[in-house]
Amino acid sequence: MVGCSWLWSHRNYLIIFLTPLLLLPLPLLIPTPQAKCGYAIILMALYWCTECMPLAVTALLPVILFPMMGIMESGAVCVQYLKDSNMLFIGGLLVAIAVENWNLHKRIALRVLLVVGVRPALLMSGFMGVTAFLSMWISNTATTAMMVPIAQAVLGQLCATEARQDERELQVEGKDNQAFELDTKAPQREEINTKQDLVKIQQDHMYKDEERDADSPLERRRKERELKYQLLTKGMSLSVCYSASIGGTATLTGTTPNLILKGQVDELFPGNGDVINFASWFGFAFPNMVIMLILSWLWLQFMYMGFNMKKSFGCGKKNEGDKEAFAVMKEEYRKLGSMAFAEGAVLTIFVLLVVMWFTREPGFMPGWATVLFNKDGAFVTDGTVAIFMSSLFFIIPSRPFCRGSAEEEEGEAGEEGKKKQKAPAALLNWQVVHERMPWNIILLLGGGFALASGSEASGLSQWLGESLAPLQSIPPFGISLLLCLLVGTFTECSSNTATTTLFLPILASMATAIGLHPLYVMLPCTICASLAFMLPVATPPNAIVFSYGNLKVMDMVKAGFMLNMIGILTINLGINTWGDAMFQLSTFPDWANITHGIKP
Repeated sequence: MVGCSWLWSHRNYLIIFLTPLLLLPLPLLIPTPQAKCGYAIILMALYWCTECMPLAVTALLPVILFPMMGIMESGAVCVQYLKDSNMLFIGGLLVAIAVENWNLHKRIALRVLLVVGVRPALLMSGFMGVTAFLSMWISNTATTAMMVPIAQAVLGQLCATEARQDERELQVEGKDNQAFELDTKAPQREEINTKQDLVKIQQDHMYKDEERDADSPLERRRKERELKYQLLTKGMSLSVCYSASIGGTATLTGTTPNLILKGQVDELFPGNGDVINFASWFGFAFPNMVIMLILSWLWLQFMYMGFNMKKSFGCGKKNEGDKEAFAVMKEEYRKLGSMAFAEGAVLTIFVLLVVMWFTREPGFMPGWATVLFNKDGAFVTDGTVAIFMSSLFFIIPSRPFCRGSAEEEEGEAGEEGKKKQKAPAALLNWQVVHERMPWNIILLLGGGFALASGSEASGLSQWLGESLAPLQSIPPFGISLLLCLLVGTFTECSSNTATTTLFLPILASMATAIGLHPLYVMLPCTICASLAFMLPVATPPNAIVFSYGNLKVMDMVKAGFMLNMIGILTINLGINTWGDAMFQLSTFPDWANITHGIKP
């Protein structure tokens, strides 16, 4: 037992040192560039899956392995770590940090919930809608961490109010029945002969009191109420974490796998004509997100609330519990005060950024970037727009200059009593960005791009594609469905970033080898990588709601399994309908043919 305990406690070190040695025969026995690149990819995959060392550190291994194995020069590898997709990611995160820093996301959330109301089904739909919308722009983790306490507070208030209401009703009933009880219950005298008889009579009375308390209407209502709100709390908690993951799939910057797809497509297929940009991604993913959100709400409603329309949707007048729970949210909104200048400025920049993203190259008409800058090439991209607009946060002041924006404070130097004016701070400062920016994700993105580039340079991608050529006999929708199931299962045990990084280059090679549009398999598998619903460790939002102690693992497994199936079927519906119309997925594109030299 001691030996097993030692091995388990030191497992990370054992994996780090033993794995490279066990895999070493591969490049030694097969000294080809493909085998050497395969060695690096398998090693990184095992390190990522076991998390024996930080994911970002594992992502830096190509900088060491590829030059030493003669696959790529060091300069060519390092340049992969800050590509256009990384700039888009940084710009999007700067916007998210500014929104969080000025509590704009909380104002939006509470405002929408006040409009929706507090009836169970409407409240759940409101929380899911708000969480999904915020998750499109800020991190899933931050969104979940903000929304779960609000949901807990509202449900707690509803439960407390209902308890007080039950007590009042039973007190009224007790007064009406008091006279009847006095007349019907005659006192009984019991003979006490010994000390043992006295103890026995006291115990009998105690047991009778406990039975009476257990069978009392108040106790029965308490148990029913606890069961009801236990289910409500579970359903509401799951709705928040699931909608955070679903909402992140709707925008290109919503979650890391989306940006990995764009980076991999641009790396593997340089002549793709910017097929994946903010507008095209949103056009495909947003309808898919809405359908998934509605079906997820119906499933959670069925599991935890049933389909009692009157109780769930609140047909009729609002009761006292609804009013008090509504007052809780209203009080939270009141604490925010009126919208400050800084919040308005952040909201304006955010809206302008989204508008510029959509109109840069909408597809159905020339965009502003095409007319002004991109006549002779793709000079201005979504990353350019993101960095430009996010830079404004460090330039625009948090208060206007003209209305008492300067603060007077005692001068630290100079004549005694002399005062100096202090200019208002900018909307963002680097200290806030440094603390909240997930720098590790930027390295993870770069590691994925380096792997894709190394696979191309070594010829591993072409070899994998040729090996998977027999899949051509399977119908395309069958291939997509099977791959989505594989990725959806894999992402439950591994981070979505690592999953997409490992799978996308292989999927691209397979698609070009069998003459299938690369996006037909890459697009649905990328979204499936974000649908980790079954385990608490699968995503940070799942871990956050699980940490509140209201859920068991089986609760998440039962609800998440069906949502995984819903997500996979919805995505495959999308790529075979509006996705096909948007990206011409039924035909093999010229830009994919040129990359690998394969004829459709």
